[in-house]
Amino acid sequence: MTATEASAATGAAGGATTLADWLAARTDDDLVALLTLRPDLAVPLPASMAVLAARAEQRASVFRAADDLNTLDFAVLETLVVQHAVRDTGARGRDAEPLPRRRLVELLGDRAPEAAIDAAVHRLTARALVWGADDALFAVAAAKEALPWPLGSTTEIPDALTEPEITAALTELAPPERALLDKLATTGPRGRTRDAAPGTTPDRPIQRLLAARLLNWVDAETVELPTAVGQVLRREPVADPHALVPPRPEPARHHAAEANAAAAGEVGELLRHATDLLEVLGQGPAPVLRAGGLGVRELRRVAKQAGVDENRAGLLAEVLAAAQLLDKGLPEPPPELDTVDDFWAPTAAADGWLEGPSARRWVVLALAWLELDRCPWMIGLRDANDKPLAALSPELRTVHAARDRHAVLALLAEYPAGSAVTAADLARVLAWRQPRRRRQFRTDTVEHTLAEAAALGLAGRGALTSAGRALLHGNPGDAEAEMEAALPAPVDHVLVQADLTVIAPGPLVADLQQRIALVADVESAGAATVYRVGEHSVRRALDAGLTAAELQHLFAAHSRTPVPQALTYLIDDVARRHGRLRAGLAQSFLRSEDPGLLAEVLAAPVAARLALRAVAPTVAISQAPLGEVLEQLRAAGFSPAGEDASGAIVDLRPRGARLSVRPHTRQAWRPTPPSSEQLALLVAELRAGEKAARARPGQAVRADGSRTSTAATMALLQMAAKVRRPVHIGYVDAQGIATQRVVEPLQVSGGQLDALDPVTGAVRHFTLHRIASVALVE
Repeated sequence: MTATEASAATGAAGGATTLADWLAARTDDDLVALLTLRPDLAVPLPASMAVLAARAEQRASVFRAADDLNTLDFAVLETLVVQHAVRDTGARGRDAEPLPRRRLVELLGDRAPEAAIDAAVHRLTARALVWGADDALFAVAAAKEALPWPLGSTTEIPDALTEPEITAALTELAPPERALLDKLATTGPRGRTRDAAPGTTPDRPIQRLLAARLLNWVDAETVELPTAVGQVLRREPVADPHALVPPRPEPARHHAAEANAAAAGEVGELLRHATDLLEVLGQGPAPVLRAGGLGVRELRRVAKQAGVDENRAGLLAEVLAAAQLLDKGLPEPPPELDTVDDFWAPTAAADGWLEGPSARRWVVLALAWLELDRCPWMIGLRDANDKPLAALSPELRTVHAARDRHAVLALLAEYPAGSAVTAADLARVLAWRQPRRRRQFRTDTVEHTLAEAAALGLAGRGALTSAGRALLHGNPGDAEAEMEAALPAPVDHVLVQADLTVIAPGPLVADLQQRIALVADVESAGAATVYRVGEHSVRRALDAGLTAAELQHLFAAHSRTPVPQALTYLIDDVARRHGRLRAGLAQSFLRSEDPGLLAEVLAAPVAARLALRAVAPTVAISQAPLGEVLEQLRAAGFSPAGEDASGAIVDLRPRGARLSVRPHTRQAWRPTPPSSEQLALLVAELRAGEKAARARPGQAVRADGSRTSTAATMALLQMAAKVRRPVHIGYVDAQGIATQRVVEPLQVSGGQLDALDPVTGAVRHFTLHRIASVALVE
């Protein structure tokens, strides 16, 4: 639309008598903004402004558009409703009295600045919930039903109790009275009762609640629960409909570096616990419940073996499953249990994740949690049947979980770096900004969200971290760099103590960490990890193929303290006995260069259990599996080593079960909003349809309105192309959508019409057999 047309449209908008006329007078940019804010209006493409206006007034569409309005926006809407400035197309505008903007400012100006009221009107007109000129504003008819509270809550200021007064009054109630209030808080604010009639004895529960102002009297048979009382009972933030200025909480101030450092410590624990959880489930996959999910008993087992509490184990399982590092299916190798078909086990992608840098591994988990459409904090809560909700169960899925999580963290991100805001304050601000969604921002819900954000390392000391801000703004690369800077630098040395403990003063470099974990067991973890070297752990390293010389060099090269003689003797002693027996596959075989040692084994009770039989002075065979032979001999006090066909020692430790990646896994559907260019094309189509709807048809192919024949269509179109006359055509596209167009025919040939669209100036092509009607435009 040109500047002249826009100016003319602005003038026309002042005299618009219907919403359709007002929409037709809007500029193309205004219509693109409308379709951006309310994308449901464009599906399918409306044929005219009248159709667009009808959709904009539909109750369901108005409700969707109202979800993002704040308390001041609803105050403007309610004022228009109360002042009867509601225009219903179906009622043809009867009983509608427009409200000038200046009058709106007079009514609300004592509670909100004029600039804020003007901004609210602009937000509402941009969504077509309010329309008209400054001297004549109307609200759509469904606005009354979209209000988040009873009509009059904003415009009429009653003498209501404050939140502290409500809390104090609730503590003094008897059980029957509290039960009545809880019922109204969960089912609806209004209730019918005979005890509301005048003259009822004052000792009745309803009369006592009315006297305490915890109920409002409506009529002789109806009482109503005040909005604030219902919010306190439901543990929602108390949203005052009369407060037209948003709350301004005072955050606690911390240095951004302190928040980042605190979060970095949590990230170290997060990655360690996630690794342990994958290790536990790899060694012992957990059966999937019949209804889906991870059973309470299995969650308890996994948590105990991983060394974490059950709530944290549930959160980790949810996040790992969302990151596709954990899944359900039949792993390889399959578990020995045959009672179920599916198990929760790590996927093949988990191996690649375990080998990645710490910051990158964190980004994978944090992103998975941010977009998780589930509420892990609900694990263990009771459902409608009083059964605990299981981890990874379908009942934890909540459609708005990711949206609400983003809303909480985005609000926290609005404050300066290092600012910590309490959950109650965040809930109060969110309830003011989105009062229709205030029940989703209960204080305990916000508390759980902040607790999970802290556990995932997006927040530290109650403040959003630098890495969390970058991730929230859609910059995972920057988030990884911020977290890498916050995490302590990996160290390449350890401190070996005289009591055979090895202290890692920080996170070890990957290669050193793997070798230390092979030769020593973790005794305590944290900022500094303590390992303990023992006979079992040294034998484990030797089983993996390391030699005594390599182990001695490992500690000599990387220990900042002198290597104690006790450690040197331990390694040499275990290595001296290790591998003198060699086990292989016969089913299994046992060999030794020392015939006396093999004779000692054959004389021991373990030989009978394994059915060992000597076939040579230095060789014995068994029908037991190789793993069982090694396990039983080690339990009997011997130190056998596994070997391959060439005689080299091999690492026979179990690798853990893994699930293969499913190539056709169905991804969660996410809507893709149309671009501004696409919406501009839709608006151009809408303008063309509107022009066709307003065009006056002249000579038509058939006067009875029935479908035209191809010959008649071609004749009229060829004549119009010859004399350069615009035509009005009815066209049905390949999707079966019928539209009206005014075009200027250029050529008719090859079964199609080439015509100029006067609105867009582009040449369009129409298939002749899809043209339902043709008429000349007078």
